Amino acid sequence: MEAPPIDNQTISVKHLLKLAYTSNASDLHINSGTEPLMRLHGKLVKAVHHVLGPEDTMRMAKEVLSEKQWEELQKKGEVDFSFALPDLCRYRANVFKQKRHINMAFRVLSTNVPNLERLNLPPVVREFAMKQQGLILVTGPTGSGKSTTLAGVIDYINRTQQKHIITLEDPIEYLHPSKLCLVAQREVGIDTLSFSNGLRAALRQDPDVVLVGELRDLETIRIAITAAETGHLVLGTLHTPDAPQTVDRIIDVFPTEQQRQIRIQLASVLIGVLSQRLIPRMDGSGRAMALEILVNTPAVANLIRQEKIYQIKSVLQTSRHLGMQTMASSLKQLIEEGQIDRNALKEYEMSIGED
Repeated sequence: MEAPPIDNQTISVKHLLKLAYTSNASDLHINSGTEPLMRLHGKLVKAVHHVLGPEDTMRMAKEVLSEKQWEELQKKGEVDFSFALPDLCRYRANVFKQKRHINMAFRVLSTNVPNLERLNLPPVVREFAMKQQGLILVTGPTGSGKSTTLAGVIDYINRTQQKHIITLEDPIEYLHPSKLCLVAQREVGIDTLSFSNGLRAALRQDPDVVLVGELRDLETIRIAITAAETGHLVLGTLHTPDAPQTVDRIIDVFPTEQQRQIRIQLASVLIGVLSQRLIPRMDGSGRAMALEILVNTPAVANLIRQEKIYQIKSVLQTSRHLGMQTMASSLKQLIEEGQIDRNALKEYEMSIGED
């Protein structure tokens, strides 16, 4: 994509945000000392031919920050928030200082809440969403579509069941109007102090479903497991690359003397793990999702309890009839269908290996 020319006098952050949206970019980067960049299908490209100076990025930051947010930026060196351009799009933003200059990163959020049908996720994901209680984990690196998948699950529950849904997000990305469900969305840092505080409070607010934007610390994970044990459906994310490492991460965050008990609890409450990556399509039309799916069957639960996580991969390889699949088998299918190029996997340090 060739960056369009732009009049230096008219460049504004809102102009660039609109350009990112109309170009179908996933992210916009505004840094002092370089041209604005957009991420298109995983690649960074120039948004416009204009190198930004410190005065440009400061002016642009003031276009989108409130006085309180500006003060927080000066005090802490960074600020997270989300906002919308009316009749266009919502954005997730991080404004931060680098070498005393102001830089910005924006994630473009669709105004349309994704649904499971359009996301083309396997039927087992809908089965997960119909569970009355337990723990569903969606994992993968930053930018792998975890928030989109979770939004699709929440939307499916919202359209098909009569429940009370509470989400804890940092920041709120997709807006879920109440349909059959009552939906309350809380933003960490604005509506609650932390994920753990918000999750603890949520259990006193009569929820059926709780979404935790990120299971980032021991206390949040502990409360999430307890919530799943006590009759709630809990959804959360981790930055782990596959299902076995996800189980290990949950257990390893606890002190050694508590890990045996946590293995027993996790084996009891886990519904499944979705580990995903987005790979550029061969035709340049976007990115295809590679998805590893773990379903917590009695065999998997037994491996978790017995500290034999390393054997989970074998279960994944032999349980396709139960809706499971490895990342390798998902990648192979995408290659066979002509959606992705085998050579592209090298850039993502991914291998189809043996399956």
